[in-house]
Parts: sequence; structure tokens; C-alpha cells
Amino acid sequence: MQDVWSTVDWNQMFSFFLRVFAVLLCIMIHEVSHGLAAYYLGDPTAKQGKRLSFNPIRHIDPLGLIMMVTVGFGWAKPVPVDPRYFKHPQSGMAITALAGPLSNFVLAFLSCAIYQGTLALMTVQGASPGLLQLNRFLGMLIILNIGLGIFNLIPFPPLDGSKILGLVLSERLYFSLMRYENIGMLLLMAILWFGYLDVPLTFLRTGMTDFMLNSTDFVYNGLLRVLG
Repeated sequence: MQDVWSTVDWNQMFSFFLRVFAVLLCIMIHEVSHGLAAYYLGDPTAKQGKRLSFNPIRHIDPLGLIMMVTVGFGWAKPVPVDPRYFKHPQSGMAITALAGPLSNFVLAFLSCAIYQGTLALMTVQGASPGLLQLNRFLGMLIILNIGLGIFNLIPFPPLDGSKILGLVLSERLYFSLMRYENIGMLLLMAILWFGYLDVPLTFLRTGMTDFMLNSTDFVYNGLLRVLG
């Protein structure tokens, strides 16, 4: 038994669980934001289905979770929305859809600001184990939130991006596009399996990550001046 324990890479295992926790947080924020947007627009469906919960288990799609943990792009179980409650169904669906990716970008930006703060602390005080782990977790949150937000903005049913198109498409074109929701995920999985989206998604994620880190660099410099 001691030999088995000695072969376990505890650091790698801890990193894995840290990543899973980060993924669950990203998914929960994304889906609750969908539900809250729909609720404030007059649709109680998500609330009635207990999808305004901060219990991440309620929002997990197993395959989407695996994709998020392994490659950083994935999805959650869709929040139920009934557009008949909206005064303007197309724009209501678009706003509800946009709320998910937008929440991920906001969380990524906040994570970047805190990440810069931890870097400043480590520069001045040294890299304690606690700060290193916090910094690692924040880095995961940044990458995963940006990845989830960008992926869901793809204008391909049933992803959020296809519903956001309702803001610019005619009603006829919009509902024609929505007819492909049932087979859309199968087609999307095939596209992902063959890697056709790997390059553009990675390019966009890297570009947005760099942009957010550069935009929050003032936190790092400001703390250095205060602590120095």
C-alpha cells in the first residue's frame, strides 16, 4: 500500500481537482446568468426548474464537462427558456443567450485583475505556496472562462451565438436557423472531433487573454508602487 501511495503524483492530482472546480464555477456562472436574464425579462421557467441554483451539479452536461476539463472548450446543460413569456421573443432570446458568455468574460476580467495582484505580491514578498496555488487557480479561471465564452458565441445552433443572431436576422431566417438545433450539436461535435476549430478558437482565446492581462496590468504596477 505504501508503494502505491508513493507513486501518486499529488501535485498533478491537486491540479486536476483545482481545474475541475474552476470548470464547475465557470459553468455555474454561465448558466445562472442565462436563467437570471430570462427571469428579469419575464420568463420564470428557469426559476421553476431550479436552474437559478448555485449548485453546479444542476448545470452539468457530462460530455461538455469533459471537453471543458480536457481542452478548455465545452458547454453545460441548457437552461430552459420559454420565449412566449418575452414581450419581444427574438430579442429576449438574444439577450438571454448573450448573458452567459458575457458573464464569463466579466469573471475572466476580474480573475485577471486579482491574478495581477497576486503577481505583485509574489514579486515583493516572494512566492508562498498559498499564493502560488491561488495564482494557478486564477490562471485556470481566466483561460476557461474566456474559452467558454468564445465557444458559446459561435453562431451555430444550439450555441448561444445562434440565438444572438436574432438581433440582426429577420424572423423568417432566425426560425429557419433554429430548426437545426436538434442536429446542430452532432454536427458541432464532428467539427470539433476533426479539429477544424482548434486553430481559430485557440487564436481567439490567446488574443483575448493577452488583451485582458494587458488591460489589468495597472493592478500589478499600482500594487508594486504601494508595496514597494
